[in-house]
Amino acid sequence: MTSADSGGVMTSAGYWVELYRADERLGGGFLLTRRFVLTALHCLRGLPVDQHVAIVLADGERIGGRVSRQDKEADLALVEIAAEYRVTLPIPAAHVAHDGDRWRGPYRPASHDVHLSGHVSAGSSDHLCVGGGTIEALQLTADQLLGDYSGYSGGPVEGFLDGRAQQPVVMGVLIEQAQDRADGTRAANVLFAATIGEAMRRFDHFDVAHLIDVVRPPRQSGVPATDDRRPATTGRFATAEAVLSRLDQWDERDVMDPAQIAELRFMTVKALIESELGGGGA
Repeated sequence: MTSADSGGVMTSAGYWVELYRADERLGGGFLLTRRFVLTALHCLRGLPVDQHVAIVLADGERIGGRVSRQDKEADLALVEIAAEYRVTLPIPAAHVAHDGDRWRGPYRPASHDVHLSGHVSAGSSDHLCVGGGTIEALQLTADQLLGDYSGYSGGPVEGFLDGRAQQPVVMGVLIEQAQDRADGTRAANVLFAATIGEAMRRFDHFDVAHLIDVVRPPRQSGVPATDDRRPATTGRFATAEAVLSRLDQWDERDVMDPAQIAELRFMTVKALIESELGGGGA
């Protein structure tokens, strides 16, 4: 999965994107937050940090971005959306995949390519990726026997909460495929995806300040809040309480594993304490 075809196809409601350098299509990715796009590092084809790229959103809008961070061992990269652009497309919740779950790939690299789907054959297990690092990854079996899955790298892996098709959740990012053990020159229909938890751990951008954008996105004008548990307080304490409240919801829904939830709670409280002692803003 190290090459890409041209002319990716996306629906108007998607959160996945395509990355370009001038008119050259690099590969797929998706909105991890309203500020960052997550992709497979090899999709960037050797572009350095701070290199400007174009991001084509699912609604067809073309916006500016730059390569922000790279993790060669995990074959992951972040592309930061330029500050002058505001992304309003919906961003799905993250979810932890389990063995046997059904999955699908909502992004496809070209109009003649099929949408991938299949089942999770091994959820959240250690995987030695081509970059040389051991990462938390999903092992996926694809229903489609394509042989070559080039072009799908960087795209999201979706599942569903409680099996309800109207509520997709993102479980990982596609990074590579396995080789057929009977014929080392041929690729198997087994794919690997880095988990969202792995991506969050790999990049220090996802401290509390950035998590606010995930758990508390800006409301549209005139649209009332629907979360009855949103605190009425203001300032730094309201921000921390909002994050902790949403983490409680994620814990109840098994969106992330307990260790990750505990770590995020600690980060939230730590950031609040440091902010109060230092007198800085939230």
